[in-house]
Amino acid sequence: MIHFAVLLGLLSSVPLSRSDAAPKASLVNTSRYSMLQEISSSDVQQTKILTGTVTDLNGNPIQGVSVTEKGTNSAAITAANGRYSISVQRDPATLIFSYVGYRNLEVPAAGKQTLDVVLQADAADLDEVVVIGYQSIRKKDLTGAASVVSVRNTEAKVARSLPEALQGQSSGLVVRNSGGPGQGAVVNIRGLSTLYGNANPLYVIDGMLSDPNVTINTNDIESIQVLKDASAAAIYGARSANGVIIITTKKGKTGPMQVNASARYSVTNLPKMYDMMNGPEYVAMNRQAYENAGYTPQASVANYDGTDVNWADELFRTGGIQDYNVSIAGGGETSKYYMSGSYFKDVGTMIERKFDRAAFRINTEGSRGRVRVGENILISSSYGQSPFSGGAFGGNPFYDAFNMLPIIPIKGQEFISEANPGGWGIGSNNARTYSRNQVAQAYITNSSYNYVKIMGNLYGEVDVLDWLTYRLNAGLETSFDKNTALRGKGIWYWNQIDPPTRIDEERSQFLSYLFEHTLNFNKTIDKHQLNGVVGYTQQTIGRTGIGAGKTNLLASADEYFTTINSATGESIASGSRGRNFIDSWLGRLNYTYDDRYLATFTFRSDKDSRFGKTYRNGFFPSGALAWRLSNEDFYNVSWMPDFKLRGSYGVLGAVNLSNYQYVGFINQAPRAVFGSGAQETQVGGAQVTLVDPNLRWEEKATLNLGFDAALFNSQFTLSVDAFRAVTSDVLLFLPIPGYLGSVGSPGLMTNIGSIENKGLEFELSYRPTSTREDGFRWDISGNLSFIRNKVLSLGNLGIDPITGLPRNYIQSGNTRTQVGRSIGEYYVILTDGLFQNQAEIDAHRAQAGIAKPGDVRYVNLLDRGTDNDITPDDRTYAGSPWPVFTSGIIWNAYYKNFTFNMQLYGVVGTKLYNDLRRDFDGMGYSNYRRGIVPWTAENPTDFPRLGVSYTSNTPGDPSVDQGIISNVRGDTDRWLENGSYLRLSNVQLGYNMPQSILKRLHIPSLQVYVSGQNLFTITNYTGLDPDVVGANANLEPGVDVGAWPPNRIFSFGISLGL
Repeated sequence: MIHFAVLLGLLSSVPLSRSDAAPKASLVNTSRYSMLQEISSSDVQQTKILTGTVTDLNGNPIQGVSVTEKGTNSAAITAANGRYSISVQRDPATLIFSYVGYRNLEVPAAGKQTLDVVLQADAADLDEVVVIGYQSIRKKDLTGAASVVSVRNTEAKVARSLPEALQGQSSGLVVRNSGGPGQGAVVNIRGLSTLYGNANPLYVIDGMLSDPNVTINTNDIESIQVLKDASAAAIYGARSANGVIIITTKKGKTGPMQVNASARYSVTNLPKMYDMMNGPEYVAMNRQAYENAGYTPQASVANYDGTDVNWADELFRTGGIQDYNVSIAGGGETSKYYMSGSYFKDVGTMIERKFDRAAFRINTEGSRGRVRVGENILISSSYGQSPFSGGAFGGNPFYDAFNMLPIIPIKGQEFISEANPGGWGIGSNNARTYSRNQVAQAYITNSSYNYVKIMGNLYGEVDVLDWLTYRLNAGLETSFDKNTALRGKGIWYWNQIDPPTRIDEERSQFLSYLFEHTLNFNKTIDKHQLNGVVGYTQQTIGRTGIGAGKTNLLASADEYFTTINSATGESIASGSRGRNFIDSWLGRLNYTYDDRYLATFTFRSDKDSRFGKTYRNGFFPSGALAWRLSNEDFYNVSWMPDFKLRGSYGVLGAVNLSNYQYVGFINQAPRAVFGSGAQETQVGGAQVTLVDPNLRWEEKATLNLGFDAALFNSQFTLSVDAFRAVTSDVLLFLPIPGYLGSVGSPGLMTNIGSIENKGLEFELSYRPTSTREDGFRWDISGNLSFIRNKVLSLGNLGIDPITGLPRNYIQSGNTRTQVGRSIGEYYVILTDGLFQNQAEIDAHRAQAGIAKPGDVRYVNLLDRGTDNDITPDDRTYAGSPWPVFTSGIIWNAYYKNFTFNMQLYGVVGTKLYNDLRRDFDGMGYSNYRRGIVPWTAENPTDFPRLGVSYTSNTPGDPSVDQGIISNVRGDTDRWLENGSYLRLSNVQLGYNMPQSILKRLHIPSLQVYVSGQNLFTITNYTGLDPDVVGANANLEPGVDVGAWPPNRIFSFGISLGL
């Protein structure tokens, strides 16, 4: 309560308004006179018509301009000739003219019958106010690197969460999306600066440090800013190294109540499927493969009964999304309000997958004199459902749907057994495959979650002086999670252990308190302007959880009792509790001299309980300078009316630790036996976790140089940034012996790594200041980013077994992260086509005794013996998952009542590892891709010879074709592909109903629109989608293991104002 005591103390000493001290003796007479005056005025007041024309700077008429009378419901829209006619209710009246792409204009109309106005294009938007953390400043006064994302462009997309809609909206921002219901996106700003930690940016929503996951309704968002360098982000200290995204939700505005409603329905599907062989094609190919290998064909192939199942068609479907929103906003001079309600439902493109969300928001603010109070509150409830996918039973539907053999039925009498009472079709000795019957799994198992989130903040502001404002912000975020997993009776793959029926439930609560005291100041003395903020923040974050499960569910009439106490088998219980505290001091000073020279100094000091006492405190400063050359007397560049140079340097931090990771643990258990005769078990202790008590922040030192320019009558705006960021004290795992306490862990976590990211960013926009005579207008913006990362140090990781030298790399699957190279580069064996004849084999140094004509020829880089074998020692670097550049282009057009939005996104120069293709082409327990033409002597192709890659438990079994097995090994560049692509990520066509129809409907506005998302992708990548979320987002970012690709979406929507 101490926080509110401070605010109340200030309130008691500050007069609410100047009129509070005025004498009140004539109050009764004055109010009587005022009431009589109002009655008299209303008797004689008459509505009058005011007309005029709206043009641009070149005199061209502008159609579609909104003309409203301030403080009333009177409104009109300009026609094709720019003319308008409006009924005004007040005298004197004030008209407000607003149009997308132009600056709003407010004009008094007292005593006028005709009012012609000229709108000025807001091409440069230099006076636009942006939020940079605890403060708002003009965009033209920014000294750091920050991007303003157009909410109009994000609203044009169908997005479950805000990060999905951000792809292509800003330079330096890389977003990899998923198409799964309720699944989020992976976001990186300016590269990757950690190896084992969280690389997502910090999100700040209305001053609350939170995650804008699927609980946030994107239609409630007013503005989005992306803070990228130290000058912009250092105010958030130890949590800013990955960049900061600031989200401000909509607030009420002065004027009559406005009601807006929208509805959108979308049809979704997977944009691409693997083209796999049908039943007869598989039988022919598999028969040939077995004959080539000298095997007897499988019984199901030899005695093919005509079964032909397209497993992808059985598992995937056309999905649908429903999105409904209603908002109410308005306010007067002393109070404003915004309320909204929304419902979002996503029926996924895979059976038994769905996601629902309902959300309610209320934002209000009231003021009196020097005091303002308000709140922002969100209540959201989400529900998601999918088949159970935990443990060894899960599988991957994007593997199984295409790998499963088409000759196996969905169900069959021949499959019925005690373990498989449903008779679900699975692999067997007659039809060999370990692929899961994902249809069976979808109906035998179920996993669901309920997520209720309440987030809000209450704030109060007092203008202590004309130039000094105190603000108290008290925030609360809490969420309640319930996760349920059900496993019924049945199996869904070959040789699966018959698991017992089971029910598991987990419940947890997240709770975060935030208290912030800040002083904002803004003072101008002659040509000197000072503004900034200082403050103290305190945050407590905690989570408690409890879980329980039990096997052997009771059932009645094929329906299970799904309560834990009704099960009769083995039970299990778990629980967790954790809490941490963060105390911080912060400050920023902005100085401007004569609107020419600008300087910014920022700091934050954080104290975090997640670290040991030695390194619990961190200090993160930054400084920036800028020079607006265009305001100098010597500057005379007419075609560039605004030009500003800027540079910044600072240190940012990252917390990549959980609670108590600096504390070692010793487990005690009765496990030691001593003596002879009647022996008793003695309690012994064993260290299970070896820790570094000096764990500390990862620190990122960032240098940024850039410029901002407005060109050609401010129709063009250009921002260019060059940056270099070095992250030190990166957390790594040192290999240590198990007896030191590393059993079951990758090693000792400590701060020893260093990573560099550097790049160039370009943002260019064009917005004409004039409109064509036919009313056509358009604008276009684009961004381009070149980003590279390099590992500078990995500390001491032991000895390399191949070279005998100190190991300077981390191996993860088929990728290697090595000092001097990028993170997660592919480290594989190179291929050199196919052997065409025995003479080529005899002349080759490798694969002695294994290879046959038609086998893959591998490049032998390292001979460690005399057998010329291809071994893992022959691996080398074969490409990077990081693109050379990424880009986004957004085009908007307006013609009469039509609006158009198109968004393109491109990635160039990346390589992807197609792990699904490796599985499909494995020549073993899977279906075949249609269109492959295996090598034969008569028809030599680039696809290896056909065979069977089965192995044997008998060493040296002559029936095993080692050449075929070698052809499909995973650690080769055969599975690497060009991942570059260009995608039409969104296109929307809207139509605003004309004023003649709106008047008959008695509504101010109505728009209908159609849109398409991810309509096409130009790429050479053969996988489902090149927008890959890797097996390990940090160390294996380009390994495609079958993540859910973004859906193609067709939408129809309607939005109206009431």
